[in-house]
Amino acid sequence: MIDGIIFDLDGTLWDSCRVVSESWSLTLKTLGIAERGPGPQEVKGIMGMTADEIAKTLFSQYGERAGEICRACIHGENAYIARHGGDLYPGVPEMLETLSKRLPLFIVSNCLEGYIECFLESSGLGPRFRDFASEGSTGLLKAGNIALITKRHGLCAPVYVGDTAMDEKSAREAGLPFILAAYGFGEAISPDAVIEAPLDLPALIDHWEGERHA
Repeated sequence: MIDGIIFDLDGTLWDSCRVVSESWSLTLKTLGIAERGPGPQEVKGIMGMTADEIAKTLFSQYGERAGEICRACIHGENAYIARHGGDLYPGVPEMLETLSKRLPLFIVSNCLEGYIECFLESSGLGPRFRDFASEGSTGLLKAGNIALITKRHGLCAPVYVGDTAMDEKSAREAGLPFILAAYGFGEAISPDAVIEAPLDLPALIDHWEGERHA
């Protein structure tokens, strides 16, 4: 019996590419480095990566300063996102409202400390979630944080919902079934199930529970 759902954030619950791009451009301009930063499509390509991976992918032109400049952009984005918010996928609030009445919900994301809090505040969805963990707050990568949440809340049969092969790999390493959010940023190799829209998830959970009780 499923006793918890752990969600990825970017590409699963919302799309923040637009506001992240705006924020990074503002930071780079303020620092006198460039007039514009990576566009929304470039930001989309690095969602789910660690800060070091982002620096290598999008800021390598700055040489030894790539990591420093990348982290300045990432650290500056929280305040901007808290004010402007990202774009929730259609149906996410309704999906979370339905599921939170039945199961504890959690978020695990490879982001810096404060980013998940910005999502919870700007979206107004904070009350739907029991807990969250990120690389920035724990120093652990995604698989470690999934395991951390599982242990912290005594979960025996949670599932992880994400949108990339990296999410799938992390879920497997933590021993969880993986549900692919096919409307997100990426794809997976062999997910246990696929949803085409957020509102498909409650029905999928019902179906899984029905099969296990049959």
